[in-house]
Amino acid sequence: MTATTPLTERYISATIRSLRPETQADVRAELEASIADAIEARLDQGEAPEAAERAVLTELGDPGALAAGYADRPLYLIGPRFYLTWWRLLKLLLAIVPVCVLGGVAVGQTISGAPVGEIISTSILATGGAILHLCFWTTLVFVILERSNSATAIEEWDLDQLPEPTQNGAGRSELIASLVFLGIAVGALLWDRFRGFVSVDGEALPILDPQLWPWGIGVLFLLIVAEAVFAVVLFRRGRWSTGLAVANTILALAFLGWVLVLLLGGDLVNPAFLAHLTAAGGEGFAAGQAESAGEGGVFRILAVLLGFGIAAGVVWDIVDGWIKTARAPRV
Repeated sequence: MTATTPLTERYISATIRSLRPETQADVRAELEASIADAIEARLDQGEAPEAAERAVLTELGDPGALAAGYADRPLYLIGPRFYLTWWRLLKLLLAIVPVCVLGGVAVGQTISGAPVGEIISTSILATGGAILHLCFWTTLVFVILERSNSATAIEEWDLDQLPEPTQNGAGRSELIASLVFLGIAVGALLWDRFRGFVSVDGEALPILDPQLWPWGIGVLFLLIVAEAVFAVVLFRRGRWSTGLAVANTILALAFLGWVLVLLLGGDLVNPAFLAHLTAAGGEGFAAGQAESAGEGGVFRILAVLLGFGIAAGVVWDIVDGWIKTARAPRV
């Protein structure tokens, strides 16, 4: 075989992704050569190319176990039988459940009007409890499976479980998508101000507070321009670096700060637009406002949800940048 096929590339990518960046190139070259030689030997015996490739990769086994051999990293829980399955499931649960618990408890405490200290302490305690329960119960299940000598399908691995290769750099499509999104954001801001997404009696009713123009919106335009410059620089570099991750963090936090300052001060949304919503909602909306008065009303609840939603997106953007930086090859 003169070129690496998509299936072989998926297998190699899945194997080297957990290795140290400085060793990935050597391991990749070694695997490409050994896999090609093994496939060539099977082709000489008359096997079809696709069947030969699948047979060779299946014989190599789970890429996680192969990577552990290259890294000289033992795989043990109580024993090695279910280690990889346990570890993958636990990582997935720890990446999802604690974040949901933290966000849910924080949102609930904020809506109920709890003090900041109580919001933080309650959220941290709930998250810590969730992590402990996840680790204990997930591990206990696999200990029972192993101790009971359970023969289940979870210990079997095949090629269909190979993940797609991850792209840690910045391709042309990512650059175009970023610039298009930023352009749409600028267009939406201008449309809201001069044409309006809502019209009342033939007149535009902006959603954002008109008092934000020009200085408040000017700051947002500067952040959008900075994001566009960042996207271009990232594309030209072709990979993430510590400096780019820091810049991405600063831009994300600056945007979050801009939103939260205006949102908490009641200066983000046009008061006339809120009054229009109240009037259009009728008696049912007024009843909802009265019922939620203890939490500040429906609009305050929506503001809290909006703030937490934006914060979650910003945190993910920051974390994603640092993950890509850690995975980027060293040059």
